[in-house]
Amino acid sequence: MNLVLVERLGAIIAGIVVAVVSFYSLYKDWPSTGVENNVFKLMLFLLGLGAILAILAGLNVIGFTPSVKGA
Repeated sequence: MNLVLVERLGAIIAGIVVAVVSFYSLYKDWPSTGVENNVFKLMLFLLGLGAILAILAGLNVIGFTPSVKGA
């Protein structure tokens, strides 16, 4: 097991945990009103979006650059 695989696996697991927690918190906090609560909801959404991006990067869906053959 090489270091790259461990890093990708960690990104996938942490991304799943963070996404679930942030979207659940957003679901529970949705009925609240007020400027501070709306900013908090926006921050939770962006946190969940970042977690989804981390999952996709860990699965090598985004951020993949093919290797260049030759020099």
